[in-house]
This record gives sequence, structure tokens and C-alpha cells, in this order.
Amino acid sequence: MISQLGLSGMLVSFADRLDEAANRAAIAFRARVEDERIPGIEESATSLASVFLRFDPMSMDHHRLRASLEALLAERDWLAAPLPHGRRLWRIPVCFEGAHGPQLAQAAELAGLEPDQAIAELTAARTRVLTIGFAPGQPYLGILPPHWNIPRQTELTRSVPEGALTVAVRQFVLFAVTSPTGWRQVGRTAFRCFRADADPPFRLRPGDEVRFEAIGAAAFERILAHDGDGTGGAVAEAIE
Repeated sequence: MISQLGLSGMLVSFADRLDEAANRAAIAFRARVEDERIPGIEESATSLASVFLRFDPMSMDHHRLRASLEALLAERDWLAAPLPHGRRLWRIPVCFEGAHGPQLAQAAELAGLEPDQAIAELTAARTRVLTIGFAPGQPYLGILPPHWNIPRQTELTRSVPEGALTVAVRQFVLFAVTSPTGWRQVGRTAFRCFRADADPPFRLRPGDEVRFEAIGAAAFERILAHDGDGTGGAVAEAIE
């Protein structure tokens, strides 16, 4: 579905809620739009299940842009489209111990697991960057198994630190900045998602994949103390 958003926006939606196929479609369709280089489009971004396009209405009117987008949508079944090339698999160390995972036990109980079982499942999951949002470079990662469809808190945690790994509604959020949140913090990384002075400033991109690897508190503190570039001990490899 294509919706007009104000004077200079278009939204192409593949579902009205999070769905693995719809998220894949949004990522693949955005890549196709960028490859097409439609005149007048100035910016594109994906959400969990849609693509937002900002365009210059002085060089491309709504009707012509809609026609161009409809032509691209007709090219294939986007819900069955493969993800684009150029994606990476990130392996990111995370500490689940003590103050670094203050709500691990609570989140595990809501998922019907013991804390050790929860850590084993969360580190076994190979999640995808579903979208970037809320704060610069901040990823939503998923989709976790159904028993991780745990609710957000009814009250906010006043502050979680940069690098906090939180969980709710079958997703992780890896915090790019210190922030209040309703998501439960189960761990912490030294990975910096956003670096204002870097090119590009966002380390992760929609479509990238992430595996978290458990480390102890002492190892985490060593990484935090000696990590000059903010990788937090993470390594990345190309996905074929």
C-alpha cells in the first residue's frame, strides 16, 4: 500500500505490524528504490514493515512518484524477495552479569526460562537489524522465538546506559545513547552504534545480522577501558 505523507513524503507499507517477510520486503524494496535513482527522491528509510521516501515536490509530483513506485512494486512478490547484498554478520560481546543485566532474571521468568537458559537462547539467536530508530543508529533486532513476546514494563526505567541490551516483544534494542526505557535490560555491551565523527556514523544497517556472545564482568570492564574505536570487541564479516 502506498500512502501520501504531507507535501513531501510517501510511505510504502507491506504490513501493519512486525512480520519477518514484511520486514525483508521493506529492506529489499528500499534497496531497489535506491538502485533506481528516481529523480526527486532525497531520502529513504525503513521501519519494521514499511519504507518512507522523502522527495522534492518541485521536481517530482505525487502522481508521477506514485506511478514509479507502483511500477517497482509490480516487478516481483516483494514478500518473497531476498535481502540485498552487502550485509554483514556482527558478533558482539555482551555481559549479562550483575549490574550489567539488572532485569535478566525478570525477563527470563516472563519467557518461562531460568536465567542461564535465557542467556543460552539469547546468545544462540542470530537476529537481523529490523530497523534503525528512536535514537541515532539505534537498532531493533529480531525476531526472537514466540516465548520472548514479553511485554514492556508498565513504568519506565529512568536510565539505561549506552550499550544496554534490552528485550521485549520478540526483539532486542541495543541502546545507542543513555536513555529512559520501558524495555528490560538483560545485558550490556561496549559496542557504540553511533559515532558522530565517523563516516558512516551508524555502524549497523537494516538487514545486517547480529549474534551476541556472553562474556564475564571482568572481560567487559577490560574491553570498556581499552576500546579506543567503540567496536566493543565486536567483529564483522560479509554475508554471502
